[in-house]
Amino acid sequence: MAYTLDMASDLEPRITEDGIQEVPLTRARALLTRLIEQVREDGLVSALTVRGRRRAYLVTPGAFDTAQSDRRMVQAFHLAAGEVPKTESAEKFLDVMARHLMEIQDRDAAAAKRFADYEPD
Repeated sequence: MAYTLDMASDLEPRITEDGIQEVPLTRARALLTRLIEQVREDGLVSALTVRGRRRAYLVTPGAFDTAQSDRRMVQAFHLAAGEVPKTESAEKFLDVMARHLMEIQDRDAAAAKRFADYEPD
C-alpha cells in the first residue's frame, strides 16, 4: 500500500460536525495533557478513536455526573412504566430512588409549610 499525505492527516485530532474532537488512540498519549486541559478549560470533549471508530470520551466530571444522573432517571421512568431492570444492582437502585423520593417529599412538605405560614407585610 502506498503512503499518502491523507494517511498522515488521519492521525491528527479533528473536530467533527457534532463538535467532538476525534483523536486517534495512537496519538492520544502524546497529547493527553493538552486534551485534558481542553476539556477542563474549554469544554471541548475528545473522543479517542481506533480505526476511525470512537472507543472512549474525555469529559469533565460534571458531564459524567450529569450522564449518570440522566441514566438513573431513565431507569426510574422504565420502572414507573412497569419494566423490570436488567441489572444486578436493581435493589440498590430502588433503595437510592426511594431515598430521593423521600427527600423530595420532605422538601415539598417544608415548602408547603413555609407557604402556608407566609404573611405578606
